[in-house]
Amino acid sequence: MSKAIELPCDGCGQTASTEHFARRLRRLEWTTRYRPVHIHTLLLSALSPLRDEDFLYASGGEYGAEFRGEAAQILDGVGISTAGKARDAVHAEFQRAGFFLTHVLECPLEAEGSLQADAPAALKKRLAAVATRIRRSLKPKRVMAVTEELAAVLDDILAMDLGCPVLLDHGKPFLLESRTGENPVTRLQEALAASNAG
Repeated sequence: MSKAIELPCDGCGQTASTEHFARRLRRLEWTTRYRPVHIHTLLLSALSPLRDEDFLYASGGEYGAEFRGEAAQILDGVGISTAGKARDAVHAEFQRAGFFLTHVLECPLEAEGSLQADAPAALKKRLAAVATRIRRSLKPKRVMAVTEELAAVLDDILAMDLGCPVLLDHGKPFLLESRTGENPVTRLQEALAASNAG
């Protein structure tokens, strides 16, 4: 009887099961379908969402037209309305606008996973591979750091040669969730507008 061997995942560094790899491949397939030929703005997030229905590129056939979680926040942040539109139409609009979302850790941190306790170290460990991918494959005109979790590795990101500028919100990653008295979505939209004008 053979024992299953778990290997480290190349997208997140976690020790991964067969199910983990299958889920990663499914998400890669969804994402690749809507990757723009020319990426104008690369939205760089720290962690891929745990639930597939919160994943921006999740297939409409499986999750319906409604966007939730990170997906809804990203679309709101870039000013793309989802009202009355099929999921595929929203994906196509996001693609035509030249937006592309990627995560430093391309897989969600599993509850009992090998990296759950030390997400900042896991992010830092993946940065060199992410920078290479941005520079050689994605080649965006600009990168926007989104999500608070990137703050722990922001200095490392800024020190890397990404081949394009990194846009920040007053020296910090743009937030996607509103806080008391703040509207981070407005600031993200203003930064996009200013960058488009310049």
